[in-house]
Amino acid sequence: MKVFEKNDVRILTYAIVVALGGFLFGFDTAVISGAEQEVQRIWGLTAIQHGFTVSIALIGTVIGALFGGIPSERLGRKYSLFWIAVLYWISAVGSALATDWNLFLFFRFMGGIGVGVSSVTAPLYISEIAPARSRGKLVALFQFNIVFGILIAYLSNYGLADMGEMAWRWMLGVEAIPALIFLFAVLFVPKSPRWLIVKQGKVDEARDILLSIRDHHLVEAEINSILNSSVGKEERQSLWNAKYKTQIFLVVCFAFFNQLSGINAIIYYAPRIFEMAEMGKSGSLISTIGIGVVNFCFTLLALAFIDRFGRRFLMLVGSFGLIITLGLISWSFYIRDFGSISVYFFIYIAFFAFSQGAVIWVFISEIFPNKVRAAGQALGSFTHWILAAAVALIFPYITKHIGPSNTFLIFTSMMILQLLFVWKAMPETKGKSLEEIEAGDETVAVSSAQHSLNLNN
Repeated sequence: MKVFEKNDVRILTYAIVVALGGFLFGFDTAVISGAEQEVQRIWGLTAIQHGFTVSIALIGTVIGALFGGIPSERLGRKYSLFWIAVLYWISAVGSALATDWNLFLFFRFMGGIGVGVSSVTAPLYISEIAPARSRGKLVALFQFNIVFGILIAYLSNYGLADMGEMAWRWMLGVEAIPALIFLFAVLFVPKSPRWLIVKQGKVDEARDILLSIRDHHLVEAEINSILNSSVGKEERQSLWNAKYKTQIFLVVCFAFFNQLSGINAIIYYAPRIFEMAEMGKSGSLISTIGIGVVNFCFTLLALAFIDRFGRRFLMLVGSFGLIITLGLISWSFYIRDFGSISVYFFIYIAFFAFSQGAVIWVFISEIFPNKVRAAGQALGSFTHWILAAAVALIFPYITKHIGPSNTFLIFTSMMILQLLFVWKAMPETKGKSLEEIEAGDETVAVSSAQHSLNLNN
């Protein structure tokens, strides 16, 4: 069976180019792990200053995610991606060449803004050019590139570690190369046809783009569908209109549970966690790289299943797996039996990558109507990143005061709640066009969620 039909190779190429923003997202997020100790030593940072230095990019990410919908709507998806690439490049070069701590903070903050806006704009663009039958795997390329970027950052840090006193500068500066590639490549992707029609009223320009990426006999029907989704509606609509309350609930809950699984606590503090399990420094380093490899492999596997079995199926499988593995990790810390704990962590990462990791950006990018999709994507991304920052901030504190066993027990309980959320409320969006999801009582997603609730009551 063919995965890609006529014109889909071109769509795949555009999706891969835009997903490079995800690669830079992952690389920028993880690369600081190799440089943070040397940065602390060079500028004599206190513990509080050190923590602020590591988290400054995350603060930028929260701000970028909060306001990322604005350039996406005003400049369009394509030119927003171009300026994201510029931010990544300036951040990489500036961080590598920084001569004092304040400059270093400024350039890392700029990179964080790029990450935040990227998490809004890239999934949005891909969802709007992708055909319904392959939208899941194409948008999930963004997440795939995030974990690929994380893995390459770990390997790059390892490879550059022996370059002497300047090693940390090379670790941070090497990001400028893929950023420059992304900057030029994104100039060759077309504008989003949906943005052109809904926000600019440029139907003819959108038609030309659609004719290059769709079977010609389907183009007029798609244009009419996009136009009909906007007929009779105000030019400007607020995301906070009561009619979008179901979508807001779904997206906020999804992002909430994504972070309350403990994923970023594990990604950011993996060496610390493995040292808690008495593995020693070398063992913790190997286990950290192992997490990157497992994350990469199972995200790739999820691409093959997300459009075949659907988003909800992956989330149900993942929820069960996360409950079991987090429970085993908590129990292992409680009885201080660390013999299999690294295996439990690898299995945990596999279930996360197969479910939440692959599904989150897909689901958030397709659940809102055309008029407010950018604002909805920004809300989901902002919720994701503000919780990521909160979990990263409090994880060392709570593990110190209540112990790792109870900390992972909290994550376990959150995944039980997630299972209930997926079972009772999460709709299936597989195989529907964005306009079909929007259709009906403002959105098919609303009726689908209600149908799910009715079936299970």
